[in-house]
Amino acid sequence: MAEDKAHEIIQRLLEHESAFRQFVRRRVGEEVIAEDILQQSFARAVEHAHSVNDEQSALAWFYQILRHTVADYYRSHGAETRRNEAFLQELTVSGNHQEPPPDEVKTTACVCLHDLLPGLHRNYAELIKRIDLNGESPAQVAKELKISRNNLTVRLHRARQSLRVSLEAACGICSKHGCLNCACS
Repeated sequence: MAEDKAHEIIQRLLEHESAFRQFVRRRVGEEVIAEDILQQSFARAVEHAHSVNDEQSALAWFYQILRHTVADYYRSHGAETRRNEAFLQELTVSGNHQEPPPDEVKTTACVCLHDLLPGLHRNYAELIKRIDLNGESPAQVAKELKISRNNLTVRLHRARQSLRVSLEAACGICSKHGCLNCACS
């Protein structure tokens, strides 16, 4: 009997879905967020439908659920914003908020990379050296090798995959994070 009552209440709520969606959208502005909040609210309603005394109060009850879910969204969104601001403040105070110059990043790249290049297919090693390490233009390299730009892109992709596999085998977990400031050697 209680299950039938809950089913009737959910059906009644679904009849008003577009009004509920509009209610939430006016409060959060973004369609995607409004849809998430509406779905969360429906999930809560399904869980607690047995607590509604009559079908007439179901709409008011569900609007209350919507208000609480919207408030929860803004509360969590505010907490996330405060965490991000605190983190940025910490980085600014410590001086770590600036990206290092590109030439500095190159010097911190994993030394294993240079040791593994000779183990790659000769053509792969050459492409990685020329384009990734020496910064040559892919268009110029393709022209010199007398291949199309698309062909070069495919070869470079395969070369990088091959190098990635070699790095993961040699360096382990540090290679998954870009091999910067490597401590595996």
